[in-house]
Amino acid sequence: MQKISFTENLEFNDKKIVTQVLLETSFSKEIRILLKKGQLMKEHKAPYPIIVHIVKGSIDFGVEGTVHVLEQGDIITLAANIPHDLLAKSDSIVRLTLSKLDAAERVEKVVADS
Repeated sequence: MQKISFTENLEFNDKKIVTQVLLETSFSKEIRILLKKGQLMKEHKAPYPIIVHIVKGSIDFGVEGTVHVLEQGDIITLAANIPHDLLAKSDSIVRLTLSKLDAAERVEKVVADS
């Protein structure tokens, strides 16, 4: 058993999006993404299905040219290989659930390239 908090020890960065793997299970990786208002995670794809949960804040979640406004508490799923992007409308805490087969380093690369 593991216990974590998505809302403790927050260190937002004005210059870059912050990602951290908070826990790994036998089937998933749970990643916290901290975005300051206005920060953009450029369009990218995930090789496996993902789940995005807005723990706090608000983001525009772009999927193939359509923007979905996600507010605190919203959860959205996305199939593999679907282009998407995230734009923070306010300071936001995002929970990203990846397949165990996916690499957290891939997310870090997307952030670095944004």
